[in-house]
Amino acid sequence: MSVEQNLQEIEGMTRVEMARLMRFAPSGHPFFITGSEEWEKFSKRFASLGGMSPEISKEIGWERG
Repeated sequence: MSVEQNLQEIEGMTRVEMARLMRFAPSGHPFFITGSEEWEKFSKRFASLGGMSPEISKEIGWERG
C-alpha cells in the first residue's frame, strides 16, 4: 500500500480498531514506524479519539482473535 492509502485507512478506523491494531500488529507494521507519516497520523488520531482506556483494553483482550 502507498503512504496515501495508509493515511486514508487510518482516517477510517474506529478507536477500537486502532487499539486492536496497536496491541496486535506485527513488528515493523508501517503504521508504527517512528517518524513516518503513518505513525504521526495514527498517534494523533488515536489520541484525539481518546486513546487506550481500561474499557477498550478489556474489550479487545490479550489474545489475537
